[in-house]
Amino acid sequence: MPDNDNPPGAASRNVDTAASLHYGYVIVAVGVLVMFACLGLARFSLGVLLPSMSEALGMSYAQRGYLGTGYFIGYLAMVAWAPLLAKKLGNRLAIVTGLGFIGASMVLLGIAGSYVPALALYTVTGVGSGAANIAMMALVANWFAPSARGTATGAVIAGNGMGIILSGILVPAVVAAFAPHGWRWGWIVLGGLALAVCTAAGLLLRNSPQEKGLAMIGSEGRRKAPPQPATIRLDRDEKRFLVHLGVIYALFGATYIIYGTFFVTTLVDELGLGGEAAGRFWSWVGFFSLFSGPLFGKISDAFSRRAGLLAAFGVQTCAYLLAGFHSTVHTMGHIPELVPLYGSVVLFGLAAWAIPTVMTAAVADRLGPARTALGFSFITFFFAVGQVIGPTAAGAMANVTGSFTMAYALSAVLTATGACLATRLPVRRK
Repeated sequence: MPDNDNPPGAASRNVDTAASLHYGYVIVAVGVLVMFACLGLARFSLGVLLPSMSEALGMSYAQRGYLGTGYFIGYLAMVAWAPLLAKKLGNRLAIVTGLGFIGASMVLLGIAGSYVPALALYTVTGVGSGAANIAMMALVANWFAPSARGTATGAVIAGNGMGIILSGILVPAVVAAFAPHGWRWGWIVLGGLALAVCTAAGLLLRNSPQEKGLAMIGSEGRRKAPPQPATIRLDRDEKRFLVHLGVIYALFGATYIIYGTFFVTTLVDELGLGGEAAGRFWSWVGFFSLFSGPLFGKISDAFSRRAGLLAAFGVQTCAYLLAGFHSTVHTMGHIPELVPLYGSVVLFGLAAWAIPTVMTAAVADRLGPARTALGFSFITFFFAVGQVIGPTAAGAMANVTGSFTMAYALSAVLTATGACLATRLPVRRK
């Protein structure tokens, strides 16, 4: 006689339901936390901490730019070693190692007594960010087939936005509560959060679906994934493709980091906003950036990687023009001074992580999961060079002009150039 509480077939349906959650979605969830820590906190908290930190340490505009440059020199140094690190340790342990460097160096930044040790420590933070970011992007590519790769990568990169939101809300509150040493406690708290994420990544991440007896999400079946080619060499056409992508990525790196480093400084020094008000502005960037990766990842999955890049660069160009527009509106009394900046925040946030999302998917599409770390590291070298140049150039221009208006205008020109270069990319059938 059948059991009414457990009708025939119920057990198998329950097993199917339990098995229906592919472990790839756990990878995405942990990946969000990794990006939250390795870029959202490690990189984008600097803009919020910089005004009070620079005042305490007596930093000039140029030194503020050098601080950002130090981070990217560390990031750039790590780019060359990231594929080897991933090969020796595996992506999972490379991520854990990178997050450990980030957390420890940020905690130590909180006790730095002068500019030079702060610069050295923030360079170490950059080393950790490079290791964790590149390995995480490669790990995601191992778990998702091309038809879902852009969307998955975009979801992971949304963690950056979470970091911006938290830093925009939490850091100003900590700075105000523990003044005049609040910026020190800000670094210590953020470093502690990075170490907590490091622990979670070590416990939950897995290098590939094979470790769980699964196939990629988006591929046929869910059991065993096909073997990957052993070679990691690149042929001439692949190198040419990566150089093209790399130049585009460098233009993005040089421009978005100017905004990320100096936007809060612009609000405080040029418009006279208080630290907490400027932090709220910055947290809105984080909120809108939550939609950036998934939105443009979906566009690139549905249409093409080229279409995703063109759309993203167009939106970013408008954001930079609006950011630079604020210094001219005082002559146009019918336009409130903050209106262009609100528009800039929305647009920059919506496209903030679009380019890395599409770049990762484009590299994985062309080279396959086994060589994604190599290809992404290759183009990230260009990206890091752009990020080294951007803050230094913007800081030097601000020293001369007393404003970041020209830096934002230059950013708009460079992103428009990036859009032009993107039109030359091939459209590959998926």
